Amino acid sequence: MTEPEQVAEGVYGAVGTIAALHGRAAFPADERAARDLTPHRADEYLAARTLLRGLISEVAGARLAASGIAAHPGGQPFLTARRDLGISLSHTTGWVAAAVHLRGQVGIDVQVPVPAGGRLGLRCCTPSALDALIALPLAERDLEFARIWSVQESCVKATGRGIAGLPWTIPVEVGQASGTWHDVRWSAPRRELPVALSCAYRPLPLR
Repeated sequence: MTEPEQVAEGVYGAVGTIAALHGRAAFPADERAARDLTPHRADEYLAARTLLRGLISEVAGARLAASGIAAHPGGQPFLTARRDLGISLSHTTGWVAAAVHLRGQVGIDVQVPVPAGGRLGLRCCTPSALDALIALPLAERDLEFARIWSVQESCVKATGRGIAGLPWTIPVEVGQASGTWHDVRWSAPRRELPVALSCAYRPLPLR
C-alpha cells in the first residue's frame, strides 16, 4: 500500500491492494454493511472504506475518520459530519483507492489495464490519442488506455455526476500527466504500478 500522497493543496490520495488491506481493523458500521454483500464484494468494500478512513485520519483527524459515510443521489459519497470535506473511493481487480479534499470536491479512480481496441477505444479516445495508442506495443497500450479511462472517470466523480457527466467525451492524450476539464483539475502522475491511477478535484463554489 502506498503512503498518503498530496496531490494538490488540500487534496490527498492513497492506493493499495485489497490483499494488503485484508484483515485490518474496519469501522463497525462498515463491517455491518459488508455482511449483506458477497464475499468478493465485501472484501472490496471493506478494503476501500479502510483505506479511506485511514487517509481521513491522517489528514483530518481520527475523530472525523469515524464519521458516517452516505451518498448523494448521483452516487458521490460524503461524510455526514463534514459535507464540505470531499471524499472519493474506487476499486478495480485487486486494488482500491481513496481521496480526500479538505476544501472541495474530489474524484479518484484506479483501473487495471483495459484493451483499447474496438468501439470502446473509439468512444473514449480523441483521434490523436487513438493513433498514439495504436503505435504502442500491446502491453503498454492497454495500460495507457486505462490511464485515459481513469482520468475521465475521476473527473466526472469530482463533479458528482458520474456517468451522467459523459466521461468518454473528456479529452485526454497519451502520456498526459495533468490537465483541466471545465473547472476540474486532474493529475495522473506516472508510477511504477501495474494499474492506472488518477485524481481530479475542484473547490467548493463561492457562497
